[in-house]
Amino acid sequence: MANTPKIMDKEGVQRALMRIAHEILEKNRGSRDLCLVGIRTRGAVLAERINACIQQIEGKSLPFGVLDITLYRDDLTTIDAQPVVRETRIPFDITGKRVILVDDVLFTGRTIRSALDALIDFGRPANIQLAVLIDRGHREIPIRADYVGKNIPTSVDQNVQVILEESDKQDDQVIIQTGDDA
Repeated sequence: MANTPKIMDKEGVQRALMRIAHEILEKNRGSRDLCLVGIRTRGAVLAERINACIQQIEGKSLPFGVLDITLYRDDLTTIDAQPVVRETRIPFDITGKRVILVDDVLFTGRTIRSALDALIDFGRPANIQLAVLIDRGHREIPIRADYVGKNIPTSVDQNVQVILEESDKQDDQVIIQTGDDA
């Protein structure tokens, strides 16, 4: 991993999340009726950090939840014979709320499609907006992010990896790996 190009460092990740928090508040004219739902695992970490940024800006945090999409994936039978289902925790009603769905990397759009299916099982939000740290292109499904930390043009054989202190026990960074490195 020594020769792997680093796209963002810890400070870059924090700046991007603070900018996303400001954009969310600006687009929604404040925090009224907003809530954050992070896609497990790194999306949940990023949603918590965005919530901390909003707390810093607005003086109050938003309702926050964590979504596990394992059972909603369209490739469930190919990923593992016994997929691990983790807890979904959305301790508030999303009906009528403006839900900010958060993930680390937007690639084909399939993860987000699964998350939308899962989220609708919890109620009918007024709208759902998508925030991602990295948008790398190559959509297979017509999905776009409302808030993007950084657009990174990649080839299909590359892998964008978001490493976060909370989930990976390493300093924050975003790296690109080629097929040989991945």
